[in-house]
Amino acid sequence: MNPTADDLRSRINPSAVPRHVAVIMDGNGRWAQERGLDRLEGHRVGIGSIRRLVEACRELGVEVLTLYAFSTENWKRPRREVRGLMRLLAEYLREETPRLAEHDVRLRVLGDLEGLPVSARREVRRAVQATAAGRRATLNLALNYGGRAEILRAAVTAVREAAAGRLDPASLDEQTFAGLLDTAGLPDPDLLIRTGGEIRVSNFLLWQLAYTEFWFTPVYWPDFDREHFFRAVLDYQQRRRRFGALEPGD
Repeated sequence: MNPTADDLRSRINPSAVPRHVAVIMDGNGRWAQERGLDRLEGHRVGIGSIRRLVEACRELGVEVLTLYAFSTENWKRPRREVRGLMRLLAEYLREETPRLAEHDVRLRVLGDLEGLPVSARREVRRAVQATAAGRRATLNLALNYGGRAEILRAAVTAVREAAAGRLDPASLDEQTFAGLLDTAGLPDPDLLIRTGGEIRVSNFLLWQLAYTEFWFTPVYWPDFDREHFFRAVLDYQQRRRRFGALEPGD
């Protein structure tokens, strides 16, 4: 008999839970197409997976959850799908913001918010403001986000600060540069989960994933649930994270 989600949950070591989990939510469109549905229906059903994951992270005490919600490359999709995704984003934020605030979860946005449609941008800002006092956990939504663009923005900021005399180029190190990224002040991801069967990072958190553990699954995002998440965490807890060093016996 396969273990249930609760069985898997009971095996997790609470002292070794990843502080920061990042997720590439892939497979919504394919999930819908295989069922003869519109691709947007897959994205809509996928919102339920977000809710389940946020709750599971809260259950384990994960401090930071980062979701790759809309990439800079996603603008290439059909206009109708993009408009639908923006509507779903606004609906999700209107429905979930009170719950996030209730559970003391702060919402942050990674990416170029100004590139979003006005209506979506308005809902994002409202949600960020309404949850700003959250201290228990952080939910990052990567919107209009690309890892290369993020690094470039940080580099431009560093150049401007140096030109203005506020930054000594000789003192620029990894820690200082990380403070210019969208994730400033947050720990790097310990665990990256990608659903949908693809095995790549797709321009996501390129700087931050340097020492992250990866977990890939063929499960489409709308079908991702507590059981899958707990399996990912259990697999993560079996790994030996050396960060380039050696341990006794290696």
